[in-house]
Amino acid sequence: MASAPAAVVVGAGVVGCGIALALRREGIAVTIVDRAAGPGQGSTSASSAIVRFHYSTFAGVAVAWEAKHHWERWPEVLGAADGSGFARYFTTGFLVLDTPGHDHSRVARHYDLLGIPYEVLDPAALRARFPHLSTTAYFPPRAPDDDEFWLEPDRELGGFYTPEGGFVDDPGLAAHNLWSAATASGARSIFRSEVTGIRRGAAGVTGITLADGQAVDATIVVNAAGPHSAAINELAGVLDDFAVRTAPMRQEVHTLDGPPALTGGFGPTVGDGDLGTYFRSAPGDKLLVGSLEPACDRLGWLADPDEYDVHPTPPVYERQTLRLARRVPSLAVPNRPTGHAGVYDVTDDWIPIYDKTNLPGYFVAIGTSGNQFKNAPVIGAMMAAVIVGSLAGRDHDTDPVHWPAPMTGSVVDLSHYSRLRAPNSDSSNTVLA
Repeated sequence: MASAPAAVVVGAGVVGCGIALALRREGIAVTIVDRAAGPGQGSTSASSAIVRFHYSTFAGVAVAWEAKHHWERWPEVLGAADGSGFARYFTTGFLVLDTPGHDHSRVARHYDLLGIPYEVLDPAALRARFPHLSTTAYFPPRAPDDDEFWLEPDRELGGFYTPEGGFVDDPGLAAHNLWSAATASGARSIFRSEVTGIRRGAAGVTGITLADGQAVDATIVVNAAGPHSAAINELAGVLDDFAVRTAPMRQEVHTLDGPPALTGGFGPTVGDGDLGTYFRSAPGDKLLVGSLEPACDRLGWLADPDEYDVHPTPPVYERQTLRLARRVPSLAVPNRPTGHAGVYDVTDDWIPIYDKTNLPGYFVAIGTSGNQFKNAPVIGAMMAAVIVGSLAGRDHDTDPVHWPAPMTGSVVDLSHYSRLRAPNSDSSNTVLA
C-alpha cells in the first residue's frame, strides 16, 4: 500500500501558511520551513495589505473578489482560535484615478460579469464625493527634481470607484492566524532553518535538506519562499521551461499623519497612476503611501534579497510624499523619513506563478509580492487543487485545473498563473497588474 503523501512548504509567510492549511484540509501531512523565527516575519510583515479587485484580467478580479469575502468572515474561515487575536478587514472603498491609456471599461466588464458594484466618476463627481482630494491631472509622474513636477496643469481627472475595497490592519497577524489554524489541524513547523537542498529520486521530489544537515522527507515540496523563491528554484533545477521568471525588488512604504478627512473614516484607499503612488489610511490617524513604479523612478532590483537597507531613504521618501501632497493638498510632510522598506518577489508581468513544475512533486507559489496579499485566504485552496489534481495523475500543463470559488461562484482557469505563459500582455506591468 502506498504511503500517505507528505508535504514541505518552504516559507511561512501569509502565502505559505495558507497553503499549509489548505493541504492539511486535504489530509496531507505538512511541515512548514522558514529561515525566520516565526510566521509572517519576512515580506508579509512589510505588506500594505490592501484589498482591491482592480486587475487587468478576469482571473485577477475574480480571485480578489472571492478573497474579500473570506477576509470579511476571517475567524469563521480559519476555524481555529488564535491567542494573538485576529487580523481585521476594514472596508474603505477603493478609488483608481484616471491615467492616460488606461481604459476603465476593460476592468468594468469583469466587474459586470462578477456582479461587483462600481461607479465611474467624472471630475465634478470626484470632487463632490472626495473633496479632500485634488482632481488636477499631472500625468506623467515626475520626480521632484524635475522642474516640470512643480507646474500647475489645467487638466482634471476622474476615477473608477468600488465601495467594497479596503485593507487588512495587520498583515503579520494574518499570517500568524493562518499558521495557527494550520498548526491546530496538525501541521508542524521548523523555524530558523535554511533550505540548502531539494532532494529528488527517480519518481520526483523526495524531500529537502536543511543547513544543519537535517533531511525532511516529503513527496510534495511547495516553494512559497517569497524573495528567496528564485534561489529555491535553482536548488530544485526546475527553471529550464519557465517562460516567466521572478526577481527580488526593494520597496519603501512611508507613514505620515493623515488629515482627518482621510483617516477618521478609513478611506478611501487610492491607486493614483497619475502621480505614481497608492495610499490608504492606517490605524492611529495615519496615512500610508507606496509606489506604483512609474517610469521616471529607478526600480530597486536586488542581487541578493538579504542585502538591502531596511530603513526609508530621503530621496524615495521625498518622491512619494511630495506626490501624495499634490493629491492631498492638506497633507503636512515632515522632513524626516518615516516608514519601512521590504523586499518584493516580482514576476516579469507582476502576475504570480501558482503551478506545478517539470520536477514531479515540486510546486511553486511565487512572484506574489506587492499585489497578492489580498488573495492569501484562497491561494492555498487554488494550490491544493493543482497539487491534488497532480497526485491523481492530472497534467495541469495540458489539462488545466479550473478552480470553483466557493463564496462567489466564479470559476477560475488556473493556467492564468502558469509558469509556461508568455508574460501577460494585458498586465499593467506594475503592482496593479
